[in-house]
Amino acid sequence: MEHNKSNVNKKKKFNALLKVLLIFGLLFIALVGYGVYWAFFDMNRLPTGEYLTEEISPDGKYTLKAYVTNGGATTAYSVRGELVLNDKDNKTKNIYWNNREDTATISWIDNNTVEINGHTLDVKRDKFDFRNQ
Repeated sequence: MEHNKSNVNKKKKFNALLKVLLIFGLLFIALVGYGVYWAFFDMNRLPTGEYLTEEISPDGKYTLKAYVTNGGATTAYSVRGELVLNDKDNKTKNIYWNNREDTATISWIDNNTVEINGHTLDVKRDKFDFRNQ
């Protein structure tokens, strides 16, 4: 009888240890995954670049500013599109990032839709990032 209690206690301890290891393993994987996203794919970490041009939306609610970045001798030029929310204290967010471009052609289709270098974006929900294509 004592032998069975000992085996039951060992199984319970093993199961508890297994659960703890599983939880820490999943947390570690999630942390590494977020770190990779943050380091390589977060559009808020893009280089600033040099100002190219800007266009204001027909209703004046948004301004899309374009910047060109030079990554150095071994990297192509890239264009970054920054949306300025004119009615929200000029808050900004990056909505466009494309490699191998050094100019920007911006045209507003309507109050919420812009075309930049042939890519059409709804500024309320869309982003273009060449790394995710």
